[in-house]
Amino acid sequence: MAQPEATPAYQDPRIYLAAERTFLAWIRTGLALMGFGFVVARFGLFLREIEFSQHPLTIRSAHFTLWVGTALILIGVGVNVLSAVQHLQFVRAMKSNAALAERPATMAVAIALILAVLGLAMTVYLVFVR
Repeated sequence: MAQPEATPAYQDPRIYLAAERTFLAWIRTGLALMGFGFVVARFGLFLREIEFSQHPLTIRSAHFTLWVGTALILIGVGVNVLSAVQHLQFVRAMKSNAALAERPATMAVAIALILAVLGLAMTVYLVFVR
């Protein structure tokens, strides 16, 4: 009995649909980072209001949360832009029948490391600056 011929990757719709799902997941990640960044940036205002209500004469600024929140928003924007570029490159490679499995996930690793550093910075701020 003859085995059915394998469908080339560029003709298999499952490959493209999987790439679309991955792209949409990266977009959701970027949007979540931007939303979380906005919350962190506005958390500084909340801290200032609480501090002012407790000690009206000593107002310390909470600029750190503004910078961390802005950094998270910019990381979210970068994630969305890079995911769009990466998706377009994948679609082009798929159409030209290039090797698809040899693509490293450097963007995911880089974002995870950047977020880990930001998380450590926020932890240090919350523990030692207060």
